[in-house]
Amino acid sequence: MTSAGSPAYYEIVVEGVLDQRWAAWFGGLHIDSDGTQTVISGQVTDQPAVHGLLAKIRDLGLCLISVHRLDGDQAANQARPSGMGPTSRPR
Repeated sequence: MTSAGSPAYYEIVVEGVLDQRWAAWFGGLHIDSDGTQTVISGQVTDQPAVHGLLAKIRDLGLCLISVHRLDGDQAANQARPSGMGPTSRPR
């Protein structure tokens, strides 16, 4: 398990659609949408960076659905082809 001050893999699910053009604004994280929800995912350096991402989501007026911090094994399993499909995504 990683500590709160070390990098970790996160999946943040929001209501609404963002396309890959937003990746740079979200620090180069992966942006994946299914037409109704968007998953923003990738390695985040520390907790302040996570809170910064959440502030950006708030500033866009997006509805936050979930935030998942994945351990090393789960993060390794998230390497997948493009298209929606995180295993922990709520429906």
